[in-house]
Amino acid sequence: MGIISKLMVLVMFLLFSGCAAMTPDQTRLHLEAEIGRSGDATEHQLSQLCEAYLHLRRYDRLFECCERLENNLRKEYRGIGYSASVPYVLRAQAYIDLGQFEKAIGEAKKGFDIASGEKNHIHIKIAALGLLGSAYALHEDRENAIKVINQLKSPQASTGFIVQKVINIHLTNIYVALKEYQKAIDVIQQDSGIIIPEIDKIYRSFQLNKCFLETGQTNKAKSGYDELLKIPQISDIGGIYWLILFDRGRIAEQEGNLREAVGFYRQAVDVIEQQRSTINTEADKIGFVGDKQSAYHRLISVLYRDGQYATAFEYVERSKSRALVDMLAAKKDFAVRSSDELAIRDLLAENTANEAELSVQDLSLNKSELRSIVIKNRGKLREQSPELASLVCVTSLATAEIQSNIPGDEVLVEYYYAEKDMIAFILSAQGLKAIKLNSDNLADDIQQFRKLLDNPASSGYMESSHRLYARLIQPIESSLGHRNLIIVPHGSLHYLPFNVLHNGKGYLIDHYSIRVLPSASVIKYLTAKKSSQPANILVFGNPDLGDPRYDLVYAQNEAIAVAKTQPLSKVLLRKKATETAFKKYGGGFNYIHFATHGQFNADAPLSSALWLARDAESDGMLTVDKLYSTKLDADLVTLSACETGLGKIANGDDIVGLSRGFLYAGSSSIVASLWKVDDLATSDLMTRFYSTMKTKDKREALRSAQLDTMSKYPHPFYWASFQLTGNAK
Repeated sequence: MGIISKLMVLVMFLLFSGCAAMTPDQTRLHLEAEIGRSGDATEHQLSQLCEAYLHLRRYDRLFECCERLENNLRKEYRGIGYSASVPYVLRAQAYIDLGQFEKAIGEAKKGFDIASGEKNHIHIKIAALGLLGSAYALHEDRENAIKVINQLKSPQASTGFIVQKVINIHLTNIYVALKEYQKAIDVIQQDSGIIIPEIDKIYRSFQLNKCFLETGQTNKAKSGYDELLKIPQISDIGGIYWLILFDRGRIAEQEGNLREAVGFYRQAVDVIEQQRSTINTEADKIGFVGDKQSAYHRLISVLYRDGQYATAFEYVERSKSRALVDMLAAKKDFAVRSSDELAIRDLLAENTANEAELSVQDLSLNKSELRSIVIKNRGKLREQSPELASLVCVTSLATAEIQSNIPGDEVLVEYYYAEKDMIAFILSAQGLKAIKLNSDNLADDIQQFRKLLDNPASSGYMESSHRLYARLIQPIESSLGHRNLIIVPHGSLHYLPFNVLHNGKGYLIDHYSIRVLPSASVIKYLTAKKSSQPANILVFGNPDLGDPRYDLVYAQNEAIAVAKTQPLSKVLLRKKATETAFKKYGGGFNYIHFATHGQFNADAPLSSALWLARDAESDGMLTVDKLYSTKLDADLVTLSACETGLGKIANGDDIVGLSRGFLYAGSSSIVASLWKVDDLATSDLMTRFYSTMKTKDKREALRSAQLDTMSKYPHPFYWASFQLTGNAK
């Protein structure tokens, strides 16, 4: 095969994906049948099949296919035009799509090294190098991305016209990822004369107009984007369609046309919400990863400025629902509470498969009928299993419905912020108010406050407490009225113990009784348990974690004392405090109490876990991921010796994941700590809490126990970490 032919294969094979005669799914079906009949597969068949899986976003099958192709090439490579680096390049593309840039870097490096040692595979070498540069840039490793740029621009890289065009495509992607927009424009404008498929023309046009917008050439960007929006099939390319709509909203906002901006932003959000999983970024083709939450942020901001407070509040709820759906996008084995569980699971599986088909970037397909089926199925899922629907597609309640679910003696305060803009929404039976606050350096202030609270010998926390009170409570205090507050935090506010904010005369806990919700919309599902079971507690205390450093002597005493506060309780200590025991007994108790270590993980929220003793059946890690597959019937779950492992104040997904996990599993409410707590003080607080629940509701019992503990241990380190999430009754 001549070098020109190989480069044409590159263009068609690695960059412009797809077979002229068949769609990717037709290719998949044809090859799966062909391979199934023969029981064997050639490199040619496997490479085409792997490419089809990549195009279809069926990553699990892609990785299996790449492994098989890799084995074939390793064992049977006969020098007939197939590079042993192809599986690595395909995996690099997939990992870029998935946003796993470190893995993409590793695969691209291997692919480049292998191709560099082969003859006549300059095309694969360039592809691997280009993907490596994009992965570096998207991973914000500017230094290494620039090194790749220099390699691509070296005289040795280009060996002809077509290779140079391919190099230019990769250079553009890297420049866009580095935000070197003018350099990207220069490359795009010098790159002409090659015939490429229509979908790739759209990608290049998007890149050019994106660069125009970011370099202040707004009129050019506006004109170019409007031309793209006229393309009939543009709505089938979800990965850039919403980005075009979002940027047109930005342009309209810059022009002062708020109503037009709202229209474009709403369309962008509608596209974002069409799919369960994160919309494919096409980052390997456009060098750009769009932040879907930015579309919500701009829309909410403009709606607020336009005085549309109720609509803005609803989009805040939708943004939080989108974040939860994204966090759970890879999960498939949810617990289902329905009399017809099999039907619900079939519906969910069908919808997941249909959504995968919708994500395929193939302009020859008419997706309108499939899109209608997805919408219809989602409607069925919301009707038959609303709580499950909230985990797999964006759902939220109208402002009026949330308002109707707020008890008359409570007021709900929901915070929402991005960049320097923060809005506090105050909702009660009296109506809705929205007040603008300042979120500048908020995460840093909370981080500093938490560090000061961590030293029980210091009073340095008080100044930070006053400052945060002035920022978050004082501007809205005249609108609060009731002494019972429902607080819905956002972002770094999930790490803030609101009850310890101080106005100079007293803490917030001195004046208000507080409960927390992960979003306002969950209030609809928070009904008090009406169990026929007598009050009882399942207690896990001081599990044996195989290391004496993790032993919690007072937690063990706490577990025993807590169990004594209610009849028919069961205490599991040390080696008996296992995950297996939780699965076996958890569904039969009103209260479940964990006096154990645990850790939140901001980077991988589903891996946040409570640490229990391991045994032959389980590893002892009760993760958030497992909670969404669990069925409980508990009125209360208490996490007593937990810690967040705060290396940083992040977006709060770790805390939301844990609380939503227990709520979805079937707990009416959760009491959890925001930092690693003192054993002795916590033992006192918890025994008081359970004893007081005999005469008061959960919120008042917790408040009373914290005030009692404060009288003995005045520093907030000892009493302020606990908060109630969910139902107060």
